Amino acid sequence: MIEVRGLTKRYGEVLAVDDLTFAVRPGEVTGFLGPNGAGKSTTLRMVLGLDAPTSGTATVGGRPYADHPAPLRAVGALLDAGAVLPGRTARHHLLALAASNGIPRRRVAEVLAEVGLDGVARRRTGTFSLGMRQRLGIAAALLGDPPVLVFDEPLNGLDPEGIVWIRGLMRRMAAEGRAVLMSSHLMSEIELTADHLIVIGRGRLVADTAMRAFIDARSGREVLVRSPQAAALRRMLSAAVQVREDGADGLVVTGLDTAEIGALASAGGVELHELTARQVSLEQAFMDLTRDVVEYHTEHAPDGAKETVR
Repeated sequence: MIEVRGLTKRYGEVLAVDDLTFAVRPGEVTGFLGPNGAGKSTTLRMVLGLDAPTSGTATVGGRPYADHPAPLRAVGALLDAGAVLPGRTARHHLLALAASNGIPRRRVAEVLAEVGLDGVARRRTGTFSLGMRQRLGIAAALLGDPPVLVFDEPLNGLDPEGIVWIRGLMRRMAAEGRAVLMSSHLMSEIELTADHLIVIGRGRLVADTAMRAFIDARSGREVLVRSPQAAALRRMLSAAVQVREDGADGLVVTGLDTAEIGALASAGGVELHELTARQVSLEQAFMDLTRDVVEYHTEHAPDGAKETVR
């Protein structure tokens, strides 16, 4: 379990992280989200003992990362896939990490096979593609078989097969009772993978909630209805709720759920071809929530004109 309490980090006059409190619990994949400059990387660095907080605490398994005698057995992390010596083979990179934490040598072969790199274990990492380096970084995170895993942008450079693989890996790690923290800008993958969300903006906590609750709270109560008798249905509904057209045979209804609309249609003898509750995506919900805490806004210009960042 990761526990962050009142975590604050200042760099001179810049307040990068501001009194942040949250927990990453076992048995869940927690998505860690925020716009660029929100303080996500700084927070992860403090959790992993790479930066010292100005105030507050960050603990893994009840103690600071630096207090663990064999930290790779307590938490596995991928922050920078390029943090390997290019002249060292993948196998020797992992052997060095294993030796420093008292991890058996046999574990190196196991994690190389887990991430699909056993066939290139004796190649120098300087020849690896970005996707291969990502897989090696994930292998290093898994090396100590830790109860806590932290991944910062783990999907970078992965092909579709690799993305599906890591999604399954994180779900499996959580199902085994591990606490998994994943930071990514790929909202569609976070939506498919995470159970819980931590959202920050300008260093402060914006949301700490279950994935489904986060989306539901930002979804309008809209239902798409399609019927060959759309005009009749609209007359039945428009006196009580907001209704707008959606094509020749469609209506978007706000204010009633699918069961209520279905019951009204049935009572009025109206045939329905579709009755679908509309929900926003995680990306839409995130953009709406963080609109006021984005550090860098792009102003879209007409084709051929320049875009400006402010």
